Amino acid sequence: MMVGHVSGVAIAGIIFSLVISMGLPIVLAILARNKLHAKMSALGIGALTFFLFALTLEQMLHMVMLGAAGDVLNGNLWLYALYGGLAAALFEETGRFVAMKFWMKKTLSKENSLMYGVGHGGIEAVLIVGMTYISNLITVFMINSGQMESQLAAIEEGPGKELAIQSISVLWTMPGYQFFLAGVERISAVVLQICLSYLVYRAVKYGEKKFLFAALGIHFLVDAVTVLLSNTVPLVVLEIVLLVAVAALVLWVKKMYGAESAANRDFNL
Repeated sequence: MMVGHVSGVAIAGIIFSLVISMGLPIVLAILARNKLHAKMSALGIGALTFFLFALTLEQMLHMVMLGAAGDVLNGNLWLYALYGGLAAALFEETGRFVAMKFWMKKTLSKENSLMYGVGHGGIEAVLIVGMTYISNLITVFMINSGQMESQLAAIEEGPGKELAIQSISVLWTMPGYQFFLAGVERISAVVLQICLSYLVYRAVKYGEKKFLFAALGIHFLVDAVTVLLSNTVPLVVLEIVLLVAVAALVLWVKKMYGAESAANRDFNL
């Protein structure tokens, strides 16, 4: 198999998704700091909590579960979706609850809850998409300049060389427009994390546990449905569904946020 050529559309999509995943969290953090006067410490706590609960504890569970029942989970799409959605919801929302109740006890406010969400969703975007797409962009330039083919030519023929080519072939075989979808998906994901952070904030600040269960349920549904739809519908359709769902959640959270702000103003009069 020869090394192909990565199209301009694919390159544009990679750059778009890279800019979104790395730039959106920065822009949102600046806006939250300047417009809402949220504390940067909340951003750091959100990022740290995601790393601890999602990238460490949740991954430990996955290693155990996939080692013990990997064939069962991988062989049943519905079971895999249910397990993945439940694990993500439990670990991330529990982490959010713990962080806000104990680590943000003195700084917990509606503004800081949004900043927390920027940190949580932002570090996820950077690590999952940003770092991957930096690597992709470097690889693309090596492919189109001929450097990659020269390097592969120096590798002895065999399974190792075939595996190397297969691992990068997606860059010229996948339709170019699909590289834009990673950026679109990160927009939905970051906004979702901000909304979920506000819901958990309400549960901690006012003892309204219904909002914690709402966050758990929404997170579970989004992740489980994403797994199911990614295997049954085109990716464009999946991203449209996610955008619509997150937009509806934004409207609900915005309404509650505004009502809380109005109530606080009335209380201070």
